[in-house]
Amino acid sequence: MAKALLGYVGGSDPRVLSEMRRLQQRVQDLESELIRMQAENDALTAAAHRGDSLLEGIDVSQAEPALA
Repeated sequence: MAKALLGYVGGSDPRVLSEMRRLQQRVQDLESELIRMQAENDALTAAAHRGDSLLEGIDVSQAEPALA
C-alpha cells in the first residue's frame, strides 16, 4: 500500500492509476488537516497557559448552588 501511495505501481491500468492519484490526494488532504489541527491545538495550549479562561469571569461567591 505504501508503494502505491508513493507512485511505484507497475502497469498502465487506468483504474489503478486513478485510484493511486485519488489516494495520493487523500493523503495530502489529511496531512493538511493535521497541520491545521496541530496549529489550532498549539494556539489553545498557549491560551490555556496564559490563563485565558471563560471561567475567570465567574464570581464563585455569587454562584447559585447546583440543583439536587
